[in-house]
Amino acid sequence: MSLPQIDNTTARRVFLNRHALGEAPQGSGAGDDLLDLITRLGFVQLDSINTVARAHDLILFARRPRYRPAHLQKLYARGDTLFEHWTHDAAVIPQAFYPWWHLRRARDAERLRRQWRSWRRDGFEDQMQTVLEHIRTHGACGSSDVGKGEARGSGGWWDWHPSKTALEYLWRSGALHVVGRVGFQKRYDLTERALPATLWAGNAPPDTARTIDWCCREALARLGFATSGELAAFWDHARAAEAKAWCADALKRGEIAEVEVIGADGSARRMFASADLDAQDAPAPPRRLRILSPFDPALRDRKRAKWLFGFDYRIEVFVPQAKRVYGYYVFPLLQGERLVGRIDMKAQRDADTLTVRALWEEPGVRWGKGRVQDLEAELERIKRLAGVSQIRFEGGWRRGLAQHQFG
Repeated sequence: MSLPQIDNTTARRVFLNRHALGEAPQGSGAGDDLLDLITRLGFVQLDSINTVARAHDLILFARRPRYRPAHLQKLYARGDTLFEHWTHDAAVIPQAFYPWWHLRRARDAERLRRQWRSWRRDGFEDQMQTVLEHIRTHGACGSSDVGKGEARGSGGWWDWHPSKTALEYLWRSGALHVVGRVGFQKRYDLTERALPATLWAGNAPPDTARTIDWCCREALARLGFATSGELAAFWDHARAAEAKAWCADALKRGEIAEVEVIGADGSARRMFASADLDAQDAPAPPRRLRILSPFDPALRDRKRAKWLFGFDYRIEVFVPQAKRVYGYYVFPLLQGERLVGRIDMKAQRDADTLTVRALWEEPGVRWGKGRVQDLEAELERIKRLAGVSQIRFEGGWRRGLAQHQFG
């Protein structure tokens, strides 16, 4: 029997709608409105690079143009709304989800202890009790407040001093909690002091089966349709075999159904969707052009982005300059349900200027006067987020894409 089919345009609309990109970008971007948005997305990845704006700020701004970084800081400071931990990377997550991270913390405790020993972070285990006692006595601290006299290298993740490694391990495994940042450097406190007791004491944490069920259900709600592997990767708690078993059981119970989804290249893939999914209800996204963060949740899965949108993207921060195809930190451009290009730009705050270095048009996308005007309007909005008042276009900033294909 043939499966229900979701054509590519409809699939894009479903997916973008689940990522809060299917409606007009509006709302206060502050307080409960901001918390509702983060809850809808599930998490927002944190990243320190500030070429134009930090990743988390641009992710939120793309959906709420009235958002400013201070709004997230104020929401975080309430103490009852958000917490930091890992999904596929460091992220800010609704505090209501905290109990579901018990499995992740337990698995990280085992995995990181083993891995970090092999990476020669010598002595970090010996420092864990000392670090805990320091925080218990002196209160929340950062990595510069501990490990006095320990050998320190360049400061990169590969060169932490033992007490810094102990801090990170105790956070990832649950004894410590991130309570804020100063200059993007984390500050840690005892979990028992930082969180309401209802979240960490008294009730038994969810067991593995309940956690996997929550992870897969909530991932599917945010993806619209997915393979079992994509469900496992969304929160990065469930193992591939666990997500595959969940899909088989949910299919038998009639809670999910198999569908055939058409990719940008016309290929069909068998995926899972909620049994009550009505794909045709997904609205057409607005025509407003939006600049996305390279770490936007809609683009986090690069393979899915390439298959669904025909958008082949990689971050080139760690690629030597001579080997970069586009640039150090290039931003995808979304309009409607299409990714229409990518742009290389930088906020030069000492010159009060947003400098646009290059625009690459995606194959098959016509960049006429109207689309260029749409981009200019978005750049006017972005410059306010970046904290500058002028825009400058470098000579030759309009570039074709034909000669810039990934191998």
